[in-house]
Amino acid sequence: MLIAHSIADLRQALAPYRRPAFVPTMGNLHDGHIALVRQAKPLGDVTVASIFVNRLQFLPHEDFDSYPRTWEADCAQLKAAGCDVLFAPREADLYPQPQTFKVHPDPQLADMLEGHFRPGFFVGVSTVVMKLFACVLGQSGGTAVFGKKDYQQLMVIRHMVQQFALPVEVVAGETCRAADGLALSSRNGYLGPAERQEAVALSQALKQLAQQWLLTPPDSRTGLEPQALDALRARGWLPDYLTVRRRADLLPATAEDAEGTLVVLGAARLGATRLIDNLEF
Repeated sequence: MLIAHSIADLRQALAPYRRPAFVPTMGNLHDGHIALVRQAKPLGDVTVASIFVNRLQFLPHEDFDSYPRTWEADCAQLKAAGCDVLFAPREADLYPQPQTFKVHPDPQLADMLEGHFRPGFFVGVSTVVMKLFACVLGQSGGTAVFGKKDYQQLMVIRHMVQQFALPVEVVAGETCRAADGLALSSRNGYLGPAERQEAVALSQALKQLAQQWLLTPPDSRTGLEPQALDALRARGWLPDYLTVRRRADLLPATAEDAEGTLVVLGAARLGATRLIDNLEF
């Protein structure tokens, strides 16, 4: 596996290839990331991953400085998964001057849910992904694989690619879960043993809300989301949202929206750790 730190070295490494398959990450890799790399491998003529902890998508009070950096383990996992090129820029490589030009996604999509509770988050995500696409995929384009666990992020990136007519095919990877159903996440490492046991309650709450939504007459559904929030609070969580939305645009589901077109999304804090998850149904 070739490791490139500068954009020039990356472009030199990719010059012989026509269609990279790309998996962007912030490192601290787990089996979910590796599944995306394996999914990407047959989709291009060279498999590229990136590791870059993007300061632009962290709010001032969030965990940029303490975000786990696990470089040696990450490299070993990527190499074992068949990654050909790892792009690991330093901050000065990717942002050699203050990034004053930024990508602002459609507020109707980006300012709800995660964007409501983390203002500016998707500006940071969109800006770094646009820049990584320019570095890795260039003018010839290629494929980029993003996990469904970050469901709203996946939608924002898809819309960005469409609106800018980027030569990028965005492919979704299914959420990887532990045996008990907890969605794999780099932030699971923050959980203590008791919190780790309790953490599965978020995925269970989403599953229960989806089931209740399908079993409840449309005119009686208004209390389902508040009830789900109250149930999590009763277990000691601090939930931001548990909500049923349309997959197409993440707007609130209506009586006309059929099974198979919906997604239930949740975000909640357990102790000091904020977890997100979703379930299509």
